[in-house]
Amino acid sequence: MPVVIETLQSLPPGDVLAVRGLVAAVTTADGVAPLSEQSLLHLEDSTAGAQHLLLRQDSSVAGYAQLEADGSAELMIDPLHRRQGHGRALLEAVAAQSGTGLRVWAHGDGAGARALASQLGYERSRVLLQLRRGLSGELPEAVWPPDVTVRTFEPGRDEAAWLAVNAAAFATHPEQGQWRLSDLQQREQQEWFDPKGFFLAEHDGELVGFHWTKIHREETPPIGEVYVVGVHPAAGGKGLGRALTLEGLHHLRSSGMTDVLLYVDESNVAAMKTYERLGFTRWATDVMYSRA
Repeated sequence: MPVVIETLQSLPPGDVLAVRGLVAAVTTADGVAPLSEQSLLHLEDSTAGAQHLLLRQDSSVAGYAQLEADGSAELMIDPLHRRQGHGRALLEAVAAQSGTGLRVWAHGDGAGARALASQLGYERSRVLLQLRRGLSGELPEAVWPPDVTVRTFEPGRDEAAWLAVNAAAFATHPEQGQWRLSDLQQREQQEWFDPKGFFLAEHDGELVGFHWTKIHREETPPIGEVYVVGVHPAAGGKGLGRALTLEGLHHLRSSGMTDVLLYVDESNVAAMKTYERLGFTRWATDVMYSRA
């Protein structure tokens, strides 16, 4: 059967549907989604600067990879078309497009991804952990630093201030700190977006921290998420991050969630300690592989 790898700057609607179907098939087979939220949003966003690589076998899309402008990539192969060398061919095609410094995510850290990375000389360079905890047990109340007030996000008013604090809080983070207004507005348009679950902490009228929660209603049962917590460096060391986290957890519990998840870099020791003290434990692992 002939195999062709096609590189596109934007995906036609039919290919978007095919890729979404492939995501569903891979998720069912592997128990973990092969693409991140950002990559799913970029399927239909031609302004994001992503490249789309489609591996076609006959008339079907048997594999897909997305190469971001920052040199990171994600890829997946249809479970029905595996063990035919497609994963290696698709990864080599992505590497050829990226030039140097390619970084590839393996969601779930599966044995197949580890074997392919080893064969092609890729090494683990980053580990992203998914942590979880239940919400039915004891949950401490939020204790706020002096002169800090809390309110919820107002679309159309708070974008610029939030982007500034987010950039400061995640100045060294390879993804979160690079958000643009279009990234924020794109998420405001998603069905899951709820400003009532987006908490802003202010001191003397200035934004100093936030906790943006998310509810995955597509899951059975639905599960809450600590989507992102950020504190401006100038307001650090006062317990604001813990208070914001607890504020969001209470909101998720009052919204009917029985469990909550979050993602954190394994190397972020301070955040790991904060979340572990709040009862979070490791659930799943995503690994980034790199090759010079």
